[in-house]
Amino acid sequence: MQLIPIFPLIGYLLSSLSTVEAADVTYCNSTANCPKSLPCCSTYGTCGNGSYCLGGCDVRYSYNLTACMPMPIMSKMNTTFDSTDLLLDQSTYLGNSTESDWLYTGYIDDYDDALIIQMPNGTTGTVVSSSQYLFYGKVSAKVKTSRTQGVITAFILFSDVQDEIDYEFVGYNLTSAQSNYYSQGYLDYNNVLDINTTDTFENWHIYEVDWSEDAVKWSIDGDVVRTLNKSDTFNDTTNRYSFPQTPSRVQLSLWPGGAASNAIGTIEWAGGEVNWDSEDIQKHGYFYAELAWLSVEPYDTPGGVKKIGCNGTSCNAYLYNSTDGDQQNVTMVKKITYLGNEGATGLDPQNEEEEIVSTYTSGSSTFTSTTTKGVTAKVTDKSTTTQGEVTPSGYDPTMGFVQNSDATATGDAETTSRSNAAEGQFSAVGITGILGAIAMGIISFLS
Repeated sequence: MQLIPIFPLIGYLLSSLSTVEAADVTYCNSTANCPKSLPCCSTYGTCGNGSYCLGGCDVRYSYNLTACMPMPIMSKMNTTFDSTDLLLDQSTYLGNSTESDWLYTGYIDDYDDALIIQMPNGTTGTVVSSSQYLFYGKVSAKVKTSRTQGVITAFILFSDVQDEIDYEFVGYNLTSAQSNYYSQGYLDYNNVLDINTTDTFENWHIYEVDWSEDAVKWSIDGDVVRTLNKSDTFNDTTNRYSFPQTPSRVQLSLWPGGAASNAIGTIEWAGGEVNWDSEDIQKHGYFYAELAWLSVEPYDTPGGVKKIGCNGTSCNAYLYNSTDGDQQNVTMVKKITYLGNEGATGLDPQNEEEEIVSTYTSGSSTFTSTTTKGVTAKVTDKSTTTQGEVTPSGYDPTMGFVQNSDATATGDAETTSRSNAAEGQFSAVGITGILGAIAMGIISFLS
């Protein structure tokens, strides 16, 4: 069984959204930092500017500590996903988190008071991400996963230095939720744990991650199904706790782990190659997962975190003060989090037109938010096929989606039957991996 952090894996699959040619790629890793001309190291290990300097910018391998933009602090959220208007197209985003709490790359629609996260025939799927960062807290989401071998649904917390807390759902085994975690992207084959549950496609389940300084607890429908104590993660070799401990974005995704172009280990973990002629593709034109709501309850910032140029009521962002990328290297600041244009970087954000417009509250603290004038990114024409992406012919986001919304209460969970849902048998495998790079966007990489 092979393992890899799930978000870098998804990122590679969505790398087709990039307009960067392979020949122009400059790579970054533990032995090579980005040059000043392309100072920001993306999660997928490539250097660039603009969006590379926002979510996913890895300070460890960027040109220096100021190349990446500050990370907006997340406030308490309760989002009911009853409209796609709640989400901002990632291609228009330059870091002003007051524009939207949620970003997306790929294909979405809304139906029956839920967000439909879609993967049309032959595409690389969709990622939904928070625009702000959580530094410990409780995250809950009401979700129905997708189905069919090769199709993966994921609900994760992911930091810019590749700390990660996962729920992963492989579409061939609808009675299992895979819990997993990573520290700075380090592969450990012992970190995954399968959790039995009822059909994740037919039934709504509430998945929760309770993340504190001392422990991570995974819960399903109110029952704690796994606990990871930080004290149990000390690594004698690195002399540090291999425990997720840095500000993270909340993300949900649907992607083809069984894409024919993937490594054999990835395809085996996903249960085989994706059947692009399956029932959901024939009836709807896409595979899909559903998100009804998501809530976030941030916890108090750890006591040892330094505040630079602000106090508890005015800090609005996080920054790292060291490339070590641990909890003790996180600081709180009052800084602009957005870029002035697509070519800007943290070294020169070109955001002089900032204007403070609002405040928001998290716990006992009030934070100042900012907005901009004329700094919206160029919108990608979604009717155009970008590098490597397969645009489905005549794609209609609502095509054929029919749902029987008659619901019955079963214990603490709500069960909804779908009139067109097929019954099928799916076999199980493990988890996989591969590292690599070529991409651009809010996500990571796979090779």
